[in-house]
Amino acid sequence: MKKTFVGRPVVPGEVTAPCVVSHGGFNTLASFQKSLLAKSKNAVCGDQNNADLYNKPLTGQALCLPQTIGSTTGGLVLHTACSMGVAPAAMLFSEPIDSLAAAGAILADVWTEHSMPTVDNLGQDFLDTVKDGMTITVAADGTVTVEG
Repeated sequence: MKKTFVGRPVVPGEVTAPCVVSHGGFNTLASFQKSLLAKSKNAVCGDQNNADLYNKPLTGQALCLPQTIGSTTGGLVLHTACSMGVAPAAMLFSEPIDSLAAAGAILADVWTEHSMPTVDNLGQDFLDTVKDGMTITVAADGTVTVEG
């Protein structure tokens, strides 16, 4: 199966990566806090309230989600994950991105060596289609291809 979706590139970039999927809101601080504080080389989701992602790797994955939730530190957490090299390969939002996640992704693109392509407005059909482990290819124009 191969399906293509077109969203809005918030941070343009090209990447191919396996995906992890959250059908509920993604709490950025709760998900990354433990890994960042431990200075781990790979971030693992520490948010016990996210049954879809808890204890799953986030580093190098195309993170598919509807939206982020939680603390106003979300943007800083994303920037820090990028600067430490443990961020997702991409963040792919079915809904419009919130200002905090957008700020974190954009600042990481500008201020760090680790860009994280970010696309929003991919739609509910995108979130219904993707499953953990599928391969996702992101193009700079916001085109996202799902295979698997």
